[in-house]
Amino acid sequence: MPAYGYGVVKLTPEQQTIVTQAEPAMFVPVPGGWGRKGATRVLLATASESAVSAALAMAWRNNAPQSLADPD
Repeated sequence: MPAYGYGVVKLTPEQQTIVTQAEPAMFVPVPGGWGRKGATRVLLATASESAVSAALAMAWRNNAPQSLADPD
């Protein structure tokens, strides 16, 4: 059964370190192996729209086709 009150974004481990250090009340690593690979919980009760938007954009760029993520 899913837990309520948080979402998850798939970041790189480096990005995860940045967001969790910058906003520890908002972002925490998912416990276990997924968290070590960058899966990051977003605690919705403390989340700001701007921080969540930035994290979602990072996660999208990490996983989107390169032609969409870096349109040159």
